[in-house]
Amino acid sequence: MIKNLQDTTTLHNGVKMPWLGLGVFKVEEGPDLINAVKIAIKHGYRSIDTAAIYQNEEGVGQGIREGIQEAGISREDLFVTSKVWNTDLGYESTLSAYEGSLSKLGLEYLDLYLIHWPVDGKYKEAYRAIETIYKEGRVKAIGVSNFHIHHLEDLMKDATIKPMVDQVEYHPRLTQKELQSYCREHGIQLEAWSPLMQGELLDNEILKGIAQKYNKSVAQIILRWDLQNEVVTIPKSIKEHRIIENATVFDFTLSVEDMKAIDGMNDNRRVGPDPDNFDF
Repeated sequence: MIKNLQDTTTLHNGVKMPWLGLGVFKVEEGPDLINAVKIAIKHGYRSIDTAAIYQNEEGVGQGIREGIQEAGISREDLFVTSKVWNTDLGYESTLSAYEGSLSKLGLEYLDLYLIHWPVDGKYKEAYRAIETIYKEGRVKAIGVSNFHIHHLEDLMKDATIKPMVDQVEYHPRLTQKELQSYCREHGIQLEAWSPLMQGELLDNEILKGIAQKYNKSVAQIILRWDLQNEVVTIPKSIKEHRIIENATVFDFTLSVEDMKAIDGMNDNRRVGPDPDNFDF
């Protein structure tokens, strides 16, 4: 049972990853970003998720440095994720992208490094590079993002290390049950991006009804549903009250009926691109 913000899931290589973290997608470099990271750390968050393409790794790094100092914790207490972008998917270029991310973040290692999108014909070489970084002990865990089952199967034909995480779009309108079963069966931890469907779900009547029952916000209901489905989640916010609210999901449990009602909202609707059909 997940009881608090520092509770972790154990990845298949034994590394512990917090169930809940802060996402910084679409948060621009600047004081708001640095502040959001510091606020999250201050309020007990121990996981921060960024990516090269977000172009905010420097601010995230600064927020981490200031945040851990103010909170009196060490770098080792944090779980930091970044991702290699599509234009860098190649063996040498991925190795160099990793160095670039570390340098911008001002860190000596990452806890998790992911391939951001499954670009046909490119992700295997990139993954081979990520395996090299992992075997050298320079990253704690490795994985992928936006991979369907067929991408994972294709990757694992040649991979020597099974991905530890698959981070995908996941919310009540896109429950990805098949992918979740596949990942569970293969010891791959599923992680949700855009858990609140970029805010689209906050006015949903079904969710509002459930939220009233528990005296919680719709966002809290969705994040709780993620956790009870054993899906790691990284809601994005730069507002302090929201960062706190998003983490106040450990003092209640959704009933089996309510979990089923939320599962029943699925209509395979995406707010992001389909990993089988993207052109970037």
